[in-house]
Amino acid sequence: MPLRLLAAAVAGLALSLAYEPVALAYLMPFSLAVYALVTRGLRARGGFAVGLVYGIAFYYVHIWWMSSSIGTDAWAALAGIEAFFYGLLGAAATVLHRLRAWPAWLALAWVAMEVVRSGWPFSGMPWGRLGFGVVDTPYAPALAYVGVNGVSLLVAGTGFLLARLVLAAGEQRLFAAAGLVGVVAVATVPAVVPWTLPTTGETTVAAVQGDVPGPGNDILYDPDGVTENHVVATERLAAEVAAGRAPAPDFVLWPENSTARDPFRSEVVHDGIERAVAAAGVPVVVGAIVDDGPDHILNQGIVWDPVTGAGERYTKWHPVPYGEYIPFRAYLSGLFGRLDRIPRDMKSGSRTEPLRVAGVDVADAICFDIAYDDGLTAQLTDGAELMTVQTSNASFIFTDQIEQQFAITRARALESGKYVVVAAVNGITGVIAPDGSVVDRTQRLTQDVVVETVDLRSGVTPGVRVGRALATVAPAATLLGVLLGVVVGRRDRRDRRRGPDGDAPDDDAATAPEEPACVS
Repeated sequence: MPLRLLAAAVAGLALSLAYEPVALAYLMPFSLAVYALVTRGLRARGGFAVGLVYGIAFYYVHIWWMSSSIGTDAWAALAGIEAFFYGLLGAAATVLHRLRAWPAWLALAWVAMEVVRSGWPFSGMPWGRLGFGVVDTPYAPALAYVGVNGVSLLVAGTGFLLARLVLAAGEQRLFAAAGLVGVVAVATVPAVVPWTLPTTGETTVAAVQGDVPGPGNDILYDPDGVTENHVVATERLAAEVAAGRAPAPDFVLWPENSTARDPFRSEVVHDGIERAVAAAGVPVVVGAIVDDGPDHILNQGIVWDPVTGAGERYTKWHPVPYGEYIPFRAYLSGLFGRLDRIPRDMKSGSRTEPLRVAGVDVADAICFDIAYDDGLTAQLTDGAELMTVQTSNASFIFTDQIEQQFAITRARALESGKYVVVAAVNGITGVIAPDGSVVDRTQRLTQDVVVETVDLRSGVTPGVRVGRALATVAPAATLLGVLLGVVVGRRDRRDRRRGPDGDAPDDDAATAPEEPACVS
């Protein structure tokens, strides 16, 4: 058992290296192969322990950025919760190993684990899904065909078939090798035949990165200064356009928290937005914090028209627990000092239709929304032609979270088959093409504007629909697999008790310890 625990820890650490900033994506299948091997031949309790160690080694490293930005207590609590899911998967794996096609069952269980932990508890934490780590590999084009969940299934299947190949002997090794080649072929064929949505037009978008005054990692250090920075950058863009040194945008995108005070209550903020919109002469999608009574706020993208003013709004679907709202606030007040920085809870949005901006249907996402499936899927299936991401990330500006989120955004571009325009307060602002390539991007801690003409794409890729279907199928299949594994285990124990001739064993045999049914 100690060697299994050590191997699990090393494999979990290897999985963390598959993501930014190291981004050795090819470690993923090998890490998962070890996960399969160390959970095999154990009872459920042992599988949970091994899986938990794997999860700890992976997740505490993967979101290390949270310890210095949000707080060590929040990092320890969240990483511990996420590691627990890898332990539960390890317990389930000990049962699934009893099935003949266990690599497939275990791959489905891995996807089910990712789906569940991405939505629970509270709003879950989707960071660390396998499908987010493939953007620079031959598996990346498969995102348009099977979505993030589908690519997670393919990566997991590759890893678990590697484990099957290690365990197999004789003719079974040939079957395992054939299965592995088949999965790799399915995963890489889209690189030869990429899915492309039809182009219906084009639009020119300016994404503004205004920068954050002071140390750069605190929006509240000078919130009015943040807004003024974005006003100044937009006015400078307007001057460049007027001088013929920059193309005229059809609309301007500001980031999340470009106004950290309610623009409908703060005269300074409201006047600043009006100045910027007047200078641009086109709609500006403002990232605003809006009051919603004495106890709540809203995080919104507001389409601000130069003629009609504030119009359509997208409200963030997934506020961050203990970052933007406090579950069980009444019981935790005073226990954690950083919670005092969140005096009001942020409400969740539910808009499903795209924003209409300068004649374009835009699927908007605010910060962590980009890592969740539901809000984006709803807007994409409702006709979005372009995706935008409004993000602050100032709290994480000195950490690896910035690059991790940008990689997730690239995965979403691949999955959706659409251009994605990102506006961040102080990094990274950029434009991503449907093939995941970066058209342009800014550096951190700078004031800059990215202006690009991008194609508008109609329709929905298969990946959006397949990914949504797998979110339902994988958990259901996992429950079925566990039930089948329980039945197989009981049957095997009954057969061993009855002996090879179908007779009851003698007394000595009856008292012999049982061997695990899944050892091969």
